[in-house]
Amino acid sequence: MKLLHVFVSVSSESIIQVSVNQPGAVRADLGGSVTINCRTGQNVYYSSSCSCYLLAWYQQKDGQSPKLLIYRTSTRASGTPSRFTGSGSNSDFTLTISEVQAEDAAVYYCKGEFDANKYELHFASAAPCSSALGEFIVLTVKSRESNSSPL
Repeated sequence: MKLLHVFVSVSSESIIQVSVNQPGAVRADLGGSVTINCRTGQNVYYSSSCSCYLLAWYQQKDGQSPKLLIYRTSTRASGTPSRFTGSGSNSDFTLTISEVQAEDAAVYYCKGEFDANKYELHFASAAPCSSALGEFIVLTVKSRESNSSPL
């Protein structure tokens, strides 16, 4: 059986004391779909100029720099396949990968922008937005021939 394993590490570090939490583990058959959740401790910044929440998803493959997949919650970056879909609002967001392929094996990050004036009260002059980044999500694709048992 081909399985997609998603291992997630949680980070609560940010310069504005806003946490970004991601779930434990998710599995999907190769060719199936997987949904990765990203939940923030506070609402992500809502921009009235684009009528959107400023939440982005990044993908990092071995030996490469992180690549922007999705920005403004659901807008695909140039070159992002339509199999990748972002959704969500307020503090709950998801990245869905349909028709999972072997090349989807990578590290995934969600990044939220937050209203520094609302959440950071200790600085007299704060930027309108500051960001918090979830630590990482590692996707490993297993082949049907693999005899290894799921973790």
